[in-house]
Amino acid sequence: MTDDLAYAGVAGQAAAIRAGDISARELAQLVLARIDEYNGALNAFTVTTAQEALAEAARRDATPQDERGPLHGVPVAIKEENDVEGQVTTFGTAANTRPAAADSEVVRRLRAAGAVVIGKTNMPEFGLFPFTESSAHGATRNPWSSEHSPGGSSGGSAVAVAAGLVPAAIGGDGGGSIRIPAACCGLFGLKPARGRVSTSPHPHLWWGLGTVGPLTRSVRDSALVYDAIRGSTAGDMFRAAEPATSFAEAAATEPQPLRIGWSTKPAALGVRPAPEVVRAVTETAALLAELGHHVEEIDPRYPDPTTAFVPQWFAGLRTEAFAMDDYRLLERRTRETVRLGTWARPGLTRWAVAQGERIGAKANRVFQHVDVLLTPTIAGLPPKAGQLTGTGTVKAALRAMPMIAYCALWNVTGNPAASVPAGFTGVGLPLAVQLVGRHDDETTLLSVAAQLERARPWAERTPSGFPA
Repeated sequence: MTDDLAYAGVAGQAAAIRAGDISARELAQLVLARIDEYNGALNAFTVTTAQEALAEAARRDATPQDERGPLHGVPVAIKEENDVEGQVTTFGTAANTRPAAADSEVVRRLRAAGAVVIGKTNMPEFGLFPFTESSAHGATRNPWSSEHSPGGSSGGSAVAVAAGLVPAAIGGDGGGSIRIPAACCGLFGLKPARGRVSTSPHPHLWWGLGTVGPLTRSVRDSALVYDAIRGSTAGDMFRAAEPATSFAEAAATEPQPLRIGWSTKPAALGVRPAPEVVRAVTETAALLAELGHHVEEIDPRYPDPTTAFVPQWFAGLRTEAFAMDDYRLLERRTRETVRLGTWARPGLTRWAVAQGERIGAKANRVFQHVDVLLTPTIAGLPPKAGQLTGTGTVKAALRAMPMIAYCALWNVTGNPAASVPAGFTGVGLPLAVQLVGRHDDETTLLSVAAQLERARPWAERTPSGFPA
């Protein structure tokens, strides 16, 4: 498989199939061979569904042209917390053994759009901490530097895309878990508005903290996938307002001049951004001003999200942990965290959800003055691998703080937020910034992010030399 095809992205691979340059089955074979070659070193995939994928791709090739979907033949990967029929939904743990009886709604919609499911990707146990390491599946390595973590919790999905194993992979974001690995791996990662993408078969993910969405190398690719998967079902607790345009149209539309406020102040106390991170924000602010936007430094006056986030975090973990087949096989740290969260009873959890609405009202006051907020995505650089080794709950939580300091607030409020690549450090590690938008306004973020991508193309650089 040539690098040109591997890194062609969703749009490029779909175009190659449409043009007859390659069949869906041939592409699936090449992708599976590339995964076989590189996954041993990267540990992005926990399982590949080779036989099922090749059969699915063959069915795509037999589909009449006028019945083919927008993602026809495109290989995709699915994070371990999403159901794929016939595969165990492990949540990154060894404690679950039952194969899923049916696809989740997101996977069903991907297949309906013509995508081919290639396999499932690694995550830390229940996505508790933003480092993709677990006793069940080991550590996932960053393709830009094998000594570094890809972040998490959607680290396997991020690495699969960054290394050109698949053009898109589904992740989840409950405190930054799409945006953090996107920042660590040089990808575009949009956390959608709460209720934009169905969480079915679950009515919610961690009482609204969690959302589902793709990691991709380009804004256009993300928009194409979102247009295929967005929308609610009758069983979803949350629903987002319908956008005025498709996400793909938004990504292709030059934005009108906007009011953009920037800040490097974190929403979490005790966290200081690294100088390289601050520089990435200020340079992006300057570029946005050159592109015609009104840009100024502001104080967002963040409210403290702790009283809403922490009870929902504990309650979400307890719900998933007690649904496993063998609780005894959970990691010791996870069992400790479950015990520490026994106070997060249903009544308190409902109060925390209501508290989140109040916090959201305060946080969104910033959008009375700006259209988009620009911040760091993470406070530091991609961390060294092994962040969870030998840690308990408290130490792991402390190590997580610089990773979630700019992200978790927007899970509490439900606003859309995107991590956008912003260059590299001197040693070749990715840098990123975060764009935050008003409730249900992903289209503005996609438009601005695509404008930045055109002005500062990030997909031209790819990781190389990661060992087979």
